[in-house]
Amino acid sequence: MPKFTPKSFLLAWCAAAPLLLTACSGDRAPTAATPTATVAALPDTEWTTYGLDAAETRYSPLAQITASNVGDLGLAWSFDTGEVRGHEATPLIVDGVMYATRPWSSVFALDARSGKLLWNYDPQVDKSMGWKACCDVVNRGVAYYDNKVFVGALDGRLIALDAKTGQVVWETLTVDQGEPYTITGAPRIADGKVLIGNGGAELGTRGYLSAYDAQTGAQAWRFWVVPGNPAQGFENPDVERAAATWFGKWWEVGGGGTPWDSIVYDPDLRLVYVGTGNGSPWSHELRSEGKGDNLYLSSIVALKVDDGRLAWYYQVNPADNWDYTVVQPLMLANLSINGVLRKVIMQAPKNGFFYVLDRETGRLLSADPYSKVTWASGIDLESGRPIETPQARYGAAVAMVTPGPGGAHSWHPMSFNPNTGLVYLPTTQGSSFAYSVEQNFVYKPGTWNTGVTFGTLQGLPRLNAEQYRPGAGPERDAPGALVAWDPIARQPRWVVDYPFAINGGTLSTAGNLVFQGGADGILRAFTADSGDLVWMADLGVGIMAPPVTYALDGTQYLAVLVGWGGASGLIGKSAAGTFKGEGRLWTFKLGGDKNIVPVEGQPMHELSEISFDDNPELLARGADIYGKRCMVCHGANAVSGGSLADLRYALPATYDILDNIVRQGAYSGLGMPNLGKWVSEDDLKALKNWLLSRRAAEMAAVQQAAQRQ
Repeated sequence: MPKFTPKSFLLAWCAAAPLLLTACSGDRAPTAATPTATVAALPDTEWTTYGLDAAETRYSPLAQITASNVGDLGLAWSFDTGEVRGHEATPLIVDGVMYATRPWSSVFALDARSGKLLWNYDPQVDKSMGWKACCDVVNRGVAYYDNKVFVGALDGRLIALDAKTGQVVWETLTVDQGEPYTITGAPRIADGKVLIGNGGAELGTRGYLSAYDAQTGAQAWRFWVVPGNPAQGFENPDVERAAATWFGKWWEVGGGGTPWDSIVYDPDLRLVYVGTGNGSPWSHELRSEGKGDNLYLSSIVALKVDDGRLAWYYQVNPADNWDYTVVQPLMLANLSINGVLRKVIMQAPKNGFFYVLDRETGRLLSADPYSKVTWASGIDLESGRPIETPQARYGAAVAMVTPGPGGAHSWHPMSFNPNTGLVYLPTTQGSSFAYSVEQNFVYKPGTWNTGVTFGTLQGLPRLNAEQYRPGAGPERDAPGALVAWDPIARQPRWVVDYPFAINGGTLSTAGNLVFQGGADGILRAFTADSGDLVWMADLGVGIMAPPVTYALDGTQYLAVLVGWGGASGLIGKSAAGTFKGEGRLWTFKLGGDKNIVPVEGQPMHELSEISFDDNPELLARGADIYGKRCMVCHGANAVSGGSLADLRYALPATYDILDNIVRQGAYSGLGMPNLGKWVSEDDLKALKNWLLSRRAAEMAAVQQAAQRQ
């Protein structure tokens, strides 16, 4: 299996290339470029829906750019977004116009030939509501239908825009804004309806999917993922059946299940397939007294497009206990399995298994580990249920479980190439998490309610080594990988390892190519059949969004939106090393400009010594508060992911006004929440001293590095 060589080596090895890292392929010789003039012209072929086609395969039939001439790619044009948070959108290209979104749900339209800005729409989301977004103020894109562009705003509005002008046609509120709901996913179109879900399970919400009339914005139907208070009655028999699998007073803590991303529609079967979210709280013990499967959490549900009623469901993780969402991309295909052509739906959810189901009936056909897992030793194909290991059901004792809540695969889109029969899957390999039930848990509206201990784990009992049982899946040394999965053979055909955990969505084409960006800011092209690296371009800032391709006037273009952030991007440091690098939409073509200038970030403030109280108990308290209140935005151990402030490098004056920022809401207009309800003056003192201790440790590390040089 081909191995990816770390960026530092490749940068040196390929330094002489006019386009940085163009056509470099590990220890293989660069592929010769075919002159652009000999390439045949193409008819216009655009990207009009989120996953390119109804099946959301992200496979393009375009083949002007091939494995043999991809080295001739150069810049056609670029567009700076003006935002430094996470960029996750899939651009759409319709009638020569490109539509995409920025953080905070703003939409922009560009001339897809030149990159000229045609219009811009800002929904004016109140930035003080940014705290509701568990995983950054991102947006994954728009839907297009009947000369309208549809976007879900972070604050829960669904908005229809005139495609030519960007003017609002209609908007409707899809959530109770008094509750911590958000929208980050792209809407989908099905039978003249606009479909949209929501997020917010970590903060204690009850998830649902809604359908609205595309012409008027009137609600057509709503599917509730989990039941509400039985005393208030049930919306329909589907919800009533689900209630029999819940115990205790789950409705008081939300229940969860928010379907915040994946939706796909089969127009022949007239079924909408939706992936549902995790439980709220995460702990099954706290959420449902440790009893019941808790339908329809962590499930694939098939809904009738006319009324939203349930056709079938498959629960991937009964009694979810780990934040194992099933909102990861769903993909439709027709596969010959054991000599029978089956209509299937495929998914690689967080839990580390690759699932293939019959999409007409919901019957499980296969489920195999694509990454290391320790929570289960396999999936029983008869019952469809996982075979859990003893450590999976953690309690007061700390249990290390793989994958962790970040999952082996998150929202980053995968692609399927019918020529190779492979699914190209972005994965995080071997992520683990120390789970334990939060003792004396009390539901706290307006903040995280996972029911799991974060921050320091000092003093908590651990499971003994003999209590652990091996799980399943490959043992890989690399933090991340691009896996070319064969859904019929039920195993990888090839794997490319990365020295970083997060890698972006994929695109496959008829040119025998797979394109993918990485956390290191490099956009890569691999051969689809064998995984050989045939082209690279350093774009300067981490890439999470998937590339797209389209053809206009006989020319094939490749486009990708870059900008670091998102859940893992905030917690984990960018492998590109760029601090607050502005988002940019890059578009390439054969024969384009080889002089690519990567995005540059902002300089960090200089470190200066600030005294602090190094009392161990005080610092331990500060670390615990940071883990509970600050880590998901400002990074693990106060090491910024690269898109928000690195608190170790804050100006001395910032520490002087920390109370104003943290407890008084001085920066709420920038998206920094007011934590006054949850952080006392004594808490803030502990937090400040812990941050200063991290600053001192960073200063010492910087000085030692300077001395070694």
